[in-house]
Amino acid sequence: MLEAREVSKIYQMGGGVVAALDRVSLSIKEGEFVALQGTSGSGKSTLLNLFGGLDSPTHGDVMFDGRSLAPLSKKEMARYRRASVGMIFQNFNLIQTMTAEENVSLALAFGGWRGRERTRRARELLMRVGLGERAMHRPAELSGGEQQRVAIARALANRPRVLLADEPTGNLDSTRAGELLSLLREMVTRDDLTILMVTHDDQLAARFSDRTIHMKDGRIEGMRDEG
Repeated sequence: MLEAREVSKIYQMGGGVVAALDRVSLSIKEGEFVALQGTSGSGKSTLLNLFGGLDSPTHGDVMFDGRSLAPLSKKEMARYRRASVGMIFQNFNLIQTMTAEENVSLALAFGGWRGRERTRRARELLMRVGLGERAMHRPAELSGGEQQRVAIARALANRPRVLLADEPTGNLDSTRAGELLSLLREMVTRDDLTILMVTHDDQLAARFSDRTIHMKDGRIEGMRDEG
């Protein structure tokens, strides 16, 4: 489903260069839940952004479902980001002036949903993440765990095949973090959703993922099958 082939990402920093990724090769199967771990600056988020089409590699190839992302035009890349991958982040990134339903509905609007079908789909997604009764609440009226569930509903709005999660439990306590990852695990099992998740939490990675990949200094240092 996702593949990196000898991928490097090099940034110009002042008068020198920094290799955020150094010849990384990685393959993730459909329906797999993979955790990505490593210290700050190890390249985890950079790799996630490449798979999400938010950035492009300096060298190497990023693949989705057997096809390279490199030849995609700006319009095709935007369609890929909108329809094929969903992304969630540590800080939720919800629009504070909108209700939970409106936040999800906005993503559906970008995906071409209209009118009653858009409203129905937004409510259906919020019910699925356990927030059916909180649909009319704004982010400030929701707990951190509830805000992250809204972000998940929004990410799933256009039925992506892959969910990319960058420290999704970083702002949650251990109980809420476990509840959130139980929800993601259920989606992997029920929908064949493929998830790549950056996390600093060893216990959560071992408990919920199929495989944990460890990164260091822009390279893959090791892998561990879980459970």
